[in-house]
Amino acid sequence: MFKIPFLDLPPLRSAGGTVRLPGSKSISNRVLLLAGLSEGVTEVHDLLDSDDTAVMLDSLKALGCRLETSDHGVLQVTGIGGQLKVDAAQLFLGNAGTAMRPLTAALALLAATQGGEFELSGVARMHERPIGDLVDALRLLGCKIDCLGQEGYPPLKLTGPSKLNLAQPVKVRGDVSSQFLTALLLALPLVATEQDVVIEVVGELISKPYIHITLELLKRFGIQVQREDWQRFTIPAGSRYRSPGAVHVEGDASSASYFVALGALAATEAPLRIEGVGSASLQGDVRFIEAAQAMGARVEAGPNWLEVRRGAWPLHGISLDCNHIPDAAMTLAVMALYADGPTTLTNIASWRVKETDRIAAMAAELRKLGATVEEGQDWLRVHPLLSWSAASIHTYDDHRIAMCFSLAAFNGLAAGKTSPAVPVRILEPHCVAKTFPDYFETLFEVSKARSKDIPVICIDGPTASGKGTLADEVAHALGYVVLDSGMLYRASGLAAQRAGVDLDDGQAVAAIAARLDLHFRKGRVTLGEVDITEALRLETTGLLASKVATHTEVRHALNQLQLDYRRLPGLVADGRDMGTAVFPDAGLKVFLTASAETRAQRRYKQLISKGISASIAGLRQDLEARDLQDKSRKASPLAPAADALALDNSALSIEESKDLVLAWWAKAGPFSDQR
Repeated sequence: MFKIPFLDLPPLRSAGGTVRLPGSKSISNRVLLLAGLSEGVTEVHDLLDSDDTAVMLDSLKALGCRLETSDHGVLQVTGIGGQLKVDAAQLFLGNAGTAMRPLTAALALLAATQGGEFELSGVARMHERPIGDLVDALRLLGCKIDCLGQEGYPPLKLTGPSKLNLAQPVKVRGDVSSQFLTALLLALPLVATEQDVVIEVVGELISKPYIHITLELLKRFGIQVQREDWQRFTIPAGSRYRSPGAVHVEGDASSASYFVALGALAATEAPLRIEGVGSASLQGDVRFIEAAQAMGARVEAGPNWLEVRRGAWPLHGISLDCNHIPDAAMTLAVMALYADGPTTLTNIASWRVKETDRIAAMAAELRKLGATVEEGQDWLRVHPLLSWSAASIHTYDDHRIAMCFSLAAFNGLAAGKTSPAVPVRILEPHCVAKTFPDYFETLFEVSKARSKDIPVICIDGPTASGKGTLADEVAHALGYVVLDSGMLYRASGLAAQRAGVDLDDGQAVAAIAARLDLHFRKGRVTLGEVDITEALRLETTGLLASKVATHTEVRHALNQLQLDYRRLPGLVADGRDMGTAVFPDAGLKVFLTASAETRAQRRYKQLISKGISASIAGLRQDLEARDLQDKSRKASPLAPAADALALDNSALSIEESKDLVLAWWAKAGPFSDQR
């Protein structure tokens, strides 16, 4: 996950491969609550690992459930069997509506029947999300609920015991959020012990597919709810949660929408395969494929998979009532930019009370790209876009906005000759942790860009100037890939030496370098099956690198390997000729320097900290000798590129050097005035 202030997406051009979806958020949190309330142990397979499920898990643990994870990643939940194990708890639920709403209902009923005091709170945005309709329904039942801030909004205090009135139907509005009805359906079996409990929906029920998920999962846990149309639900007397033993969480259909759209936009040579949802999915958002097909996508589906490729191009503008796909419909708003006419999305009033006001947010961010957008209380109309602007997208701490607008990076597929492809900046990209922590990594795995469009920063300099540390810091700040070219030369020298090759024989060393079986995993480096991490750090290995780097044949052999590091979303390359020979088109070139005395002192501190004896004078002499060797070699002698910016870091900390490079980078790109 990219835990950085912003992530810049270069223009993307095509897509292909296979995506394995994370577990459904809606199913995951419903299953967790049902397992927590049930008798027995439930094995939960393929559970979503996200912020929303984390707060639910923390809450269940605080309420007395036992949670254990097997070596295979299967979660075992030992439920409380409908009997409170604690009489007080303070639960923090972040911005997870799928945790706040059902836990409110369940704990209100448990406190009423068994006594207790529970406080439920979340982040600031959660305290702006209405819960009054659910609170009103529970109060009419007899539950004691206090709103600790604004009436009708969290945080909440639930207390008991109190007498419940179950003889009359429980009435709840259905036109604001289906989560209110879901909360009641999940909780009321706790008190349907001696008589039927009836729920009546007031007004039109929105997001019916999410209620379908709830009903199907209740069946698996032994609760057979009787439904009359979508207006009346009866929970039969004698209901009791029973663990089904094992539950498999299917992939998230809402998350699938981004990749269905991606296939419709950019899968031109082969289909994009999406695994985890398909024709047998419980989730209503799988019907997003119908909307994508209406816009021109070609879709094939199996029980647990989808394959999508581009059909019509440009896409077709459509008008659609989105009541059945409220979350996934957001993706259509960005797809509309690539259409042949306007796209109108209606019946989306629920967007107003989600993680943010999504109608207002989508309209504002689409306009940043240059789009013409019209909006109403429950509708949005988006017009096609031909002239794109590089935009810095505010995500409002809303995972779906971040993921939707990543698709705008494919604007090069629609931009005309007079409107070049532009990058897109996603602010606070880590908000995707709510449902899909590895979303951007997954996107990059199945997307391709032109090599020239992938940004590169080169940091060259002499030995011990700190370029490797600086490159790591800059790359981490931007979310970019790192190329430590010195590591490749060190590995080549080490491999040649271990193979008994004469290091003065350039062709023989080049043959070794060309077939390096080098792997980087979790901070370790292996050559074939041998871990060479520590060996690469030795001073003697550094000398091997300087020796083999003098051979033109070796540099040619490693050139393509270095070029292959130019990967999405961008690259920071450090070495001695990155800006002059390997990436002459880099967007920023830095030549890092420090005095020989300063570099010797730094190296001395490193060696002493490792228990290796050394002298500053000797180290300085060695560094000056290596500088001379690097500057005088025939193959790519050490020298700054003509357009490199000089950075003498003799008196600068690594943090100060990093900030300076990032400031230069900001001036070099289209987002210098967008933060």
